[in-house]
Amino acid sequence: MSNATPAMWMRGGTSKGLYFLKEDIPLNQKERDNFLLSIFGSPDTLQINGVGGGSPLTSKVAIVSKSKRLNVDLDYLFLQVSVDKALVSDMQNCGNILAGVAPFSIERGLVVPRSGSSETSVKIYMENTGQIAVASVKTPNGKVTYRGQTFIDGVLRPHSPIPLEFLNIAGSLCGTLLPTGKELNNIEGVDVTMIDNGMPCVVIDAKNLNVSGYESIHDLEANLELRKTVENLRIRCGYLMNLGDVTEKTVPKMTIISRAKFGGAINTRTFIPHSCHSSIGVFGAISIATACLIKGTTAYPIASVPTGETKICSIEHPSGKTQIIAKTQKQQILSTAILRTARKLFDGFVFDEIN
Repeated sequence: MSNATPAMWMRGGTSKGLYFLKEDIPLNQKERDNFLLSIFGSPDTLQINGVGGGSPLTSKVAIVSKSKRLNVDLDYLFLQVSVDKALVSDMQNCGNILAGVAPFSIERGLVVPRSGSSETSVKIYMENTGQIAVASVKTPNGKVTYRGQTFIDGVLRPHSPIPLEFLNIAGSLCGTLLPTGKELNNIEGVDVTMIDNGMPCVVIDAKNLNVSGYESIHDLEANLELRKTVENLRIRCGYLMNLGDVTEKTVPKMTIISRAKFGGAINTRTFIPHSCHSSIGVFGAISIATACLIKGTTAYPIASVPTGETKICSIEHPSGKTQIIAKTQKQQILSTAILRTARKLFDGFVFDEIN
């Protein structure tokens, strides 16, 4: 007989995943990983024997618990379940799945909606990187609502807005904003910027890879020579970014940039790391926006950045744009924020096949 485990299936931003209470899943890492591989149906490109959708964007997990940290409401661990490998990684964070953490916690009773207010702010400790995010959720009459009029590119219908603000996320995995100490490095004849403002990214001008940067996802994934070049660069950069051997890791992300076509700051195509993202991850977008603001990077010469200390940088991607709000002072970035939405899709039990 299969074991039944409580779980909630949610869309967070432009990703989907399972949300668990920490107390409901195995504490031992090996047992936990085997449990998740069974639930998602990995390794299998279709994940036909599990809930996964055959894509890294729909094979994600949030593990949530009430925090014991001072002035923090929740602890959140993100896990990426590989589609075609028996691998579960905690190497990176996920800002899209983060968007569902606050509403999930209110639904599960970990956070009590703010009395007398239509909005509840939730402070979340991101275990993957040891950093803090603040999510604000609409809670009219003391209940979470997913209905609203906020659109985000990559999601067809509008929903209730969930602003996410991030403080001090530079060097999330690499230890510092610019892991090599330089805005620009030349790796095997290719100029790159290695940056980590919430997500380790390698930023490469499309022209240096002999592509336009406006290709479709299909065309980029079909370009085997490009993919080989990008992967070779990723492995080389991994060591320089203090990430070690990244052959079996999901970071760094590889972002190909070009001039914006639709009024944004810059245009992007991102390998995550082996398939091309249908849009761009939250923390990836923040790192790219940051690169646009730093003189000397690969992004700076081709970026169109607004003036003023509060800058709204629209990062163009295959599904549209992702807007990053950067608060700056004397060319220093004080904080970044993004507007996301989330939706509860299913609440019930998942069943594993572990004996």
